[in-house]
Amino acid sequence: MSESTEGPNSKIEQAKDKVIGTIAETMDLYGVTPATANLYAMMYFKEQMTLDEMRTELEMSKPSMSTSVRRLQEIKMVKRTFTRGSRKHTYIAEKNFFRSFMGFYCQMWEREVKMNMEAIEESQKDFIDIIKDSASTPEVIEEAKKYYDQLEESKTYYHWLDDLVASIRSGKIFEFLPKDQQD
Repeated sequence: MSESTEGPNSKIEQAKDKVIGTIAETMDLYGVTPATANLYAMMYFKEQMTLDEMRTELEMSKPSMSTSVRRLQEIKMVKRTFTRGSRKHTYIAEKNFFRSFMGFYCQMWEREVKMNMEAIEESQKDFIDIIKDSASTPEVIEEAKKYYDQLEESKTYYHWLDDLVASIRSGKIFEFLPKDQQD
């Protein structure tokens, strides 16, 4: 290879490596292992890849590669694609960070809301039973009311979080925080 093309090609690879390294480092925010993070970061600059190509590129075992790809699919950062004439599955990394963010965090926030609201509702029923129980002392009733009210106040947060998810999923959030803001 001539010196004139080796320099720019090398610079391209160095520039890509900077981004790949940083993406891989920050993927812990998405709850992924370093190996899974490296896979996503490497796929970010590829059009599509088969599991064999990924395994060769990262020198990972087949089970580890499959686990990593499955995790990335779960959090919607990689999707399986169809290639006509090929029997092998191909995968493509989500390159739209807005979509990645929205898919991952909305999924996590919806889970948080569902789990906590279910627990709150069940606990509040228990507190009501305690309050209505004729065997409860005034002190126990007062304590049950205090915790019932505390849980009632916490619902405000979960309703807000649910509204946040809805505004992200609908795209309304971009009316308040436009995507194209520049410094």
